[in-house]
Amino acid sequence: MQTLLSLGHGYSARALARILIPQGWRVIGTTRSAAKAEALRAEGVEPLVWPDASLAPALAQATHLLSSIAPGNSDPVLATEAEAIAAAALHLEWVGYLSTVGVYGDHQGGWVDEGTPLTPSTERGQARVRAEAEWQALAARAGLPLHIFRIAGIYGPGRGPFEKVRDGTARRIIKPGQVFSRIHVDDIAQVLAASIARPNPGAVYNLCDDEPAPPEDVLSHAAHLLGLPEPPAVPFDAAAMTPMARSFYAESKRVRNDRIKDELGVRLRYPDYRAGLRALLDQA
Repeated sequence: MQTLLSLGHGYSARALARILIPQGWRVIGTTRSAAKAEALRAEGVEPLVWPDASLAPALAQATHLLSSIAPGNSDPVLATEAEAIAAAALHLEWVGYLSTVGVYGDHQGGWVDEGTPLTPSTERGQARVRAEAEWQALAARAGLPLHIFRIAGIYGPGRGPFEKVRDGTARRIIKPGQVFSRIHVDDIAQVLAASIARPNPGAVYNLCDDEPAPPEDVLSHAAHLLGLPEPPAVPFDAAAMTPMARSFYAESKRVRNDRIKDELGVRLRYPDYRAGLRALLDQA
């Protein structure tokens, strides 16, 4: 049986499981919480409360491995499980690591692709560069069939702008020249599934839609779909934001996604934010 061991089975991995389980896959998902374990079980995923329990039995049965766990100073999975994962390399057909387009740093709105040098300016981006390098080093040493997925801003069910627009708390933060790339979670899942079907060890893929856009445009369109007034505009320098939210505005770039189309044959379900927001509203 094809078995996916999903480390840190969160939002994107759950979307992938919704594709794989109906195809007859077994999915084992780790979580830190017994309460979340019950929620995973309800979705057809076999929960594993880790690191409380040993990862070894699940690794021994896995044909595929996905890590969605964010790094600190180093990758927390490899800090304790590197040798166990290396030992499983002989029977692992595919390994995926979910990273971020933040590894590219600031390009003042310019385009980046998978060959762009990694020059992150944020601590989160720098941590991801280190984690990618750790996974690549382990892959080189142990022969892991590693694939790295650099993901843009994620939205989808439960993660859209409509609630803030409806309750009047949305603000259009205006920073001239600022653009972000983004991707619907269902498109992340279909890219991962396509890679599993067509493994290419060592490959790196950008996951984003076709239309990088200023964040204020997304809020304006969400308000338009709801038939509500456009949220008020606030200059970036005057906006009340958390340090993490403000750090996202430290980098501006447009991310190319040609490789997922050319190598994996992916056709995005939601090629721009307008299609994605329309679908979220229709599904609500």
